[in-house]
Amino acid sequence: MDIVVKGRKTEVPERFRKHVAEKLKLDKVQKLDAKVISLDVEVSKEPNPRQADRSDRVEITLRSRGPVVRAEAAAADPYAALDLATAKLEARLRKQHDKRFSRRGNGRIPASEVAVSVPDAASLNPNGELAADVDQKVPTTRMGSIDVQGEGPLIVREKTHSAAPMALDQALNEMELVGHDFYLFVDADTKLPSVVYRRHAYDYGVIHLNPDLFGEEEPGGAGGALGG
Repeated sequence: MDIVVKGRKTEVPERFRKHVAEKLKLDKVQKLDAKVISLDVEVSKEPNPRQADRSDRVEITLRSRGPVVRAEAAAADPYAALDLATAKLEARLRKQHDKRFSRRGNGRIPASEVAVSVPDAASLNPNGELAADVDQKVPTTRMGSIDVQGEGPLIVREKTHSAAPMALDQALNEMELVGHDFYLFVDADTKLPSVVYRRHAYDYGVIHLNPDLFGEEEPGGAGGALGG
C-alpha cells in the first residue's frame, strides 16, 4: 500500500511526510480494511488571517476495492489537523469493519435456539409456524377506571383535586410555581373547567371546556393537541 502526501498551494516539508508515515500505521489500517490500495494525504493552507485557528487543513482519502473512505480536519497547524483527520478515518474504518463483521452472521442466534436464549420468545411448531397456545390467557389489569389487557404500555394514574375558582393570571402563576407546562383550574369568570398551557417562549394558551349537558355534540377539540 502506498501513502502519497501532496500539498495544495503549499509546500510539504520532509519532516511532515515522515510524520504521516508514522501516524498512519499501515498494519492498523490494513487490519480494519484488508483491501486497501492507497492512502492520499493532501495538505492545504488557508491564507485568511481571520481563520488562523483553522489555517491548516488535512484531507485523507483511502482507496480500496470497496468504497472510498475520506476524512478531513482543520487546525492551527498541520500536525494537529493530521491527528484529527486520522482519528476520524480510523473511526469510519472501524464502523465499516463492524458492519461487515455483523453481516456475516457472527453473534447471531440460530432460529432453533431462540426459544431458549430469548426470554418470552414465541415458540414455533414443526412447520415453522407460530405454535398456538390454547391454554394461554391474556391477563387483564385494572388501571384506574380502565381495564388493560396484557402488559400494554398504557399507564393510568388518577388524581382528584379540590379546586377553588381562580383568575387566569393566578392560574399562570400557579403553573410557574409547580414548574409544569400546563395547569388545570376552574375559571373564576366563566366557572368553566379550563387548562392554561405554555406555547412558545413566554406565550401561553388557554382552553375552556363547555360541558355538553344534552349530549348533542360529539366529543371534539378537548382531546386535541395543546400546542395549536
